[in-house]
Amino acid sequence: MEFDANIEHLQQAYWHILLVSGPVLGVALMVGLVVGIVQAATSINEQTLSFVPKLAIAMLTMALASGFMLTVMTDYFQTIFESIRAIR
Repeated sequence: MEFDANIEHLQQAYWHILLVSGPVLGVALMVGLVVGIVQAATSINEQTLSFVPKLAIAMLTMALASGFMLTVMTDYFQTIFESIRAIR
């Protein structure tokens, strides 16, 4: 296997990591930003107030996006296994 092929596999892996984790992290970031603004506006500095909504929304996002995530990961692993089979 050549160096360029290894780089291509790494690029695909990083891209798929972004595709799978991006929706959950993006939603958690937005919820954290909104909760932080609300906390700053109301002067409420409760730790659980920032953690619980992010956890709940992140889990809901994972549940809703699980089909997309599974499809992306299945396609990626199918590509990887086909490339491993082609090495022989």
